[in-house]
This record gives sequence, structure tokens and C-alpha cells, in this order.
Amino acid sequence: MTENFKFELIHTDKHSKARAGILKTPHGDIETPIFVPVGTHGAIKALQPSEVERAKAQIILSNTYHLHLSPGSDLIKKAGGLHKYMSWPKPILTDSGGFQVFSLQKKNLKEEGTEFKDHKGKTILLSPEKSIEIQQNLGSDIMMAFDECIPFPATANYVENSIARTHRWLDRCRHSWINQQQALFGIIQGSTREKYRKICVEEVCARDLPGYAIGGVSVGEGPELMEEIVSFTAPLMPKNKPRYVMGLGTPEDLITIWEHGADMSDCIIPTKYSRGGTLFTNRGKIRIKHPNYRRDFFPIELNCDCYACTNFTRSYVKHLFDSNEILGAILATTHNIAFYLNMAKRAREAILKNQFLNFKKEFLEGYNSKGLRKSHNRNSLDRDG
Repeated sequence: MTENFKFELIHTDKHSKARAGILKTPHGDIETPIFVPVGTHGAIKALQPSEVERAKAQIILSNTYHLHLSPGSDLIKKAGGLHKYMSWPKPILTDSGGFQVFSLQKKNLKEEGTEFKDHKGKTILLSPEKSIEIQQNLGSDIMMAFDECIPFPATANYVENSIARTHRWLDRCRHSWINQQQALFGIIQGSTREKYRKICVEEVCARDLPGYAIGGVSVGEGPELMEEIVSFTAPLMPKNKPRYVMGLGTPEDLITIWEHGADMSDCIIPTKYSRGGTLFTNRGKIRIKHPNYRRDFFPIELNCDCYACTNFTRSYVKHLFDSNEILGAILATTHNIAFYLNMAKRAREAILKNQFLNFKKEFLEGYNSKGLRKSHNRNSLDRDG
């Protein structure tokens, strides 16, 4: 077991499976449930690290695949690790690169790993050993095991063979994991098939790792099947270890997975949408480019204490987008990140009071995001946040 890494389950809501906990890492404690903003290339797009801190982000995600291609993990290691390189003092989680490889149309999947060509046409082999080597060079607090993300739909035979490979790859990741200051999380696959999800939970959790993730969701299966996967899988996972659902991030998705006992999730939705002018509020989404906001002198959201809402109006933010000013994307991203993090904070407070289902009801009654989950899933968005 890794040093300086511990998960403490503080409370489980009496009327649901929603949990509140504390995840202790070498770079600080994380109160769960938590949303993890995505900084794929070592940066949250449009925000300085100080602004991400100001939004009260407790952890961010960066990506092994992209940082391997540029600037290279060896360079980042020489710079003192990713925390120092990007001037981020709090915890970092690194994805293994498995999903990005899954997203590539041209790749050669084999037992050794996955072979593909980079943007310059150079052949790259990303293996379990290489993924862990890169992540140890980066020095992230949480490393993800290299796995195969199963496409949807998939036959039972494909799923069976795939999870067996994921289990073999996990053992290779464990053998390459030498830095006990970093935690390694295993990933549970199995597509939409409960039989194989259960097998994968048993196999992966038998390795007694610091934490576990549910992977292979939001790859085209739709919100109903996604909820079935999470509601079936999460209760099978160890209660004393953090549960991470990978790549989910509409507000409704977060409510759903928290209700079923998930502790963490990441997604690029709040940052990607902000750059297109879509802002999240407790009364639904605002598309700030709409002419209605030209004379709207209210903040993006009343009672929001983020920098954008305490200093600027919807009218001004619309003007910035209309003028193609980069400040528009900065303010929109500032607000969306703050909205997501505040949502997680409110959920935690409700859980501690055994009021999560009331929080869910009140939130969803006020929030309307028709079509958001349908039109965007992890497969189409990738993780380039």
C-alpha cells in the first residue's frame, strides 16, 4: 500500500448510497464527493492555476498520452515533476492514456500494448509499463492503470477477452509501480454486461489497490444504461476505497453517480462548453451569445461568489464573446468550474445531513438541460478540455 495516501469514509446518507469522505494525498486532502476539472495538457484551458485554486478546486486531471507526445515526460521529470512544471500545488490525477488510444481510428491493439502513429507519423507503442513510467515521471498523486476501454456495443466474447487482457495489463502496471508516493487505481471494465462487470470487480479489487475506477461508461450507451452500470458496479466495490467514475460530467450525471456511491468524476464539459458560450446555472444553461442577454445587467448567476459573477454582468460577457475577446472564455470558464465545484460541495453537505435525496430533488427541479447528455458523450468529446 502506498504511503501518505488514505481514504476515510466519513458518512453514508441514510436514504441513498451517497457517500462523503476524505481522500488524503501527498499534496493535500480531498473532500468527496468531488468533481475533477480536466487539464489535459497540464493546464485548465483559459485559466491560470491561481484562478483554479480560487475556484476551490481540490484536484485536477492531466493526461499521460498527451503529455507523453508533448513536451515529453522526461522533460517534465527534469523540471521537477508536473506539479512544479505547471505551478499547481494540489493533487493531480493522471489518466493512463488508454481512453485516448481507444478514441484513435487507426491503432493496433495487441498483448504488448497499443501501437499507433502520433501527429508526426511516428509509430508509438503505449504499453502498461510505458504508461506507468510516464506517470511516475510526471509525479501525479493518482495514477490510472492502463486498460482497454471497451467500445459500445460489444459482444460477450469481445468483452470476456478484453477484461482478461485488462487484468493482465493491471498486473504489469503493478509490477512497474515503484514510487510509493503515488497511488495506483485499477479500472473496472465490462461494458453493459453485469456478468463481466462483476468478474472485473472481483479480479481488479483482489489486487488490493489504493482506489478503483469504473471505466467504459459514456462511450455511447446513453444515460439509462450508464446509470444501470454504475448502480450495479459501485456497491460491489470496497467501501473503504475511493470510487472514481471516469469521464462523466453533466450535472445530472453527477447527481446520478453520487446517489449510487461514487466519490469522484472528471469531464471536460464545463470547460469545453464555456469556450462556446454555454454557462451552467442552478436554473439551467445560459447560451450567452443569445441576443436576449445584450441588456441583461445581472450576473451570470445570483448568489454565485466566483470572480465572474461578483464583477461582471451577462451583458458584458456577451459583449466579450461577440467581440471575440479571450476574456469571455476566461470568465465563462471561471464560472462553470466554480458552479461544478460548488455543486459537489452542496452535495457533500446534504449527505452529511442525510438530505441527499432532497438536494437531488431541489436541484433537478430548478435545473433543465434537455439534450445535453444525449448530444455529448465521452466518445465524442475525448478529454481535451
